[in-house]
Amino acid sequence: QVQVVESGGGLVQTGGSLRLSCAASGSTASIIVMGWYRQAPGKQRELVADVNRDGRTNTADSVKGRFTISSDNAKNTVYLQMNSLKPDDTAVYYCNVRTWRGTSWGQGTQVTVSS
Repeated sequence: QVQVVESGGGLVQTGGSLRLSCAASGSTASIIVMGWYRQAPGKQRELVADVNRDGRTNTADSVKGRFTISSDNAKNTVYLQMNSLKPDDTAVYYCNVRTWRGTSWGQGTQVTVSS
């Protein structure tokens, strides 16, 4: 079992930046991929970006060039640096941790971008 704790998020103006952090604990030796998803009101949850233990990243086209995912395997932590934020980025952001045994989700953190 892996526990996930998120931090960061908040309210920012268009063009601003935020950094999200996600720390995993518990059975961390079984982690395969850590990443971020988001869900806006009335929309499905979608992948924002993820990174595997080898450092290979996968980023949604909608945020490429603006968002950067990075990880610190020693700390079992993943970061999402979000720059040039737009109102369309407003959503609840969820950390996702995939292991050999299953998937764990964080509680979600709200990101609101004002126009």
